Amino acid sequence: MSSPASKLVLGLSCALTLGIVTYVHVKQQTDREKMHEGVVRDIERQQRRKIENLYLLQKQNDLTKQIKKEMENS
Repeated sequence: MSSPASKLVLGLSCALTLGIVTYVHVKQQTDREKMHEGVVRDIERQQRRKIENLYLLQKQNDLTKQIKKEMENS
């Protein structure tokens, strides 16, 4: 026959183990989500940089055309 103390210890150890497993699972899930958010931010940053670079390139092309036109008129 089991004593009430041994049942209590078994119950507490099972509850503690379940709590630890749940905590680790939740922590891993939140870590994965944070890493994914970082990737999304990096992609957005690259897209913004690409748009900015295209804008600067177009601006530079416009200035080059303007300078060539001024040189032809001189």
